[in-house]
Amino acid sequence: MESLLSPVVLFFILGALAAFARSDLAIPEPLSKALSLYLMAAIGLKGGVLVANNGLSGDLVLAGFVGVAMSCLIPLAAYAILRQFGRVDSTNSAAIAAHYGSVSVVTFITGHQFLSDAGVPPAGYMVAVLALMETPAIIVGLMLARRATRATAETSTESFQDRGELLRETLLNGSVVLLTGSFIIGLIIGKTGFEPIAPVFETMFTGLLCFFLLDMGLLAARRLRQVQSLTVRLTVLALLFPLVNGTLGCLIATGLGFDVGTATAFAILAASASYIAVPAAMRLALPSADAGLYLAMSLAITFPFNIIVGIPLFFMLAQWMV
Repeated sequence: MESLLSPVVLFFILGALAAFARSDLAIPEPLSKALSLYLMAAIGLKGGVLVANNGLSGDLVLAGFVGVAMSCLIPLAAYAILRQFGRVDSTNSAAIAAHYGSVSVVTFITGHQFLSDAGVPPAGYMVAVLALMETPAIIVGLMLARRATRATAETSTESFQDRGELLRETLLNGSVVLLTGSFIIGLIIGKTGFEPIAPVFETMFTGLLCFFLLDMGLLAARRLRQVQSLTVRLTVLALLFPLVNGTLGCLIATGLGFDVGTATAFAILAASASYIAVPAAMRLALPSADAGLYLAMSLAITFPFNIIVGIPLFFMLAQWMV
């Protein structure tokens, strides 16, 4: 209940309610993009500074390996479930599965703030794990789609240049570059170098996150109002995927001996669904996939569920397990 009364969650709810009420409230697009860049830079810097202070460890390597493995395996399971239970065609199943294997930066940032406020911040290296988990699911999802459509004319005429463009789009996605680059900068400058810029990247962080989640609430609710292809089965899956994946992530993290904050952060990553990096890649690689469908599931259902219910739920689960 305490998480529901936090400013960031209340601003998200405000945005959703305003959109459902058809208010003309809106965050200008340039400001929304600027807030996204700021939040990713801030979380990357702070994670790098924490790792610089504590040093590289075996936990980082272990968490990174497990994170990448989950990012590869979750799309395979999600694809099979979507095909059998969700009754979705192969192209859309592959696109949706890639979203759930990848991660949501904003969900992680919100969870990071929640854990910091609770006095159990996750290990700094979880930012590196976040960056590692974003790309593998995209590759697996595209492999699933290519395999299902291998005999079609569109696939057979795909050029080497097209594949190169897709790979560049995936690996050099702006969020991946900014997160990784900020993390490296934090590693280089350490705590001493971070102090002069701390008022911008630490003191202002929560306030700007509130504005960003207001915008996310508006976007999620408006997307949910507009989509036509979302069925009851897919709505159920959009709620079950984060529950199952997050619980599995929490079990693995606590089994590996991670502390409460880090185990919760790992569960949040496993439960989250991308709605920035993966849609960008899917638009380029799978233009025939229904963008309204995969965005409605990841942004309009899974994202609010994780923000309001998932984060405190996984926190309580990690506390109980640890």
